[in-house]
Amino acid sequence: MPVKFSPSVTRVDRQTKKVVIEHNYIKQMSKESLFEYINKDGAIPKRRAKCIKELERRGIKIQWN
Repeated sequence: MPVKFSPSVTRVDRQTKKVVIEHNYIKQMSKESLFEYINKDGAIPKRRAKCIKELERRGIKIQWN
């Protein structure tokens, strides 16, 4: 099962009453948003580690200053 970034969200269209479930997988996020979350103050440590592992999986090198 793919790694999730945040819990799934259920949305209901008010006109058609159709239910749509949106899954927030980490593999769908852009590189910029992953770096933004890593550098964010108050980031959840577990989620931050997931972002770092995803960047490593993509073959992106992280330079720490």
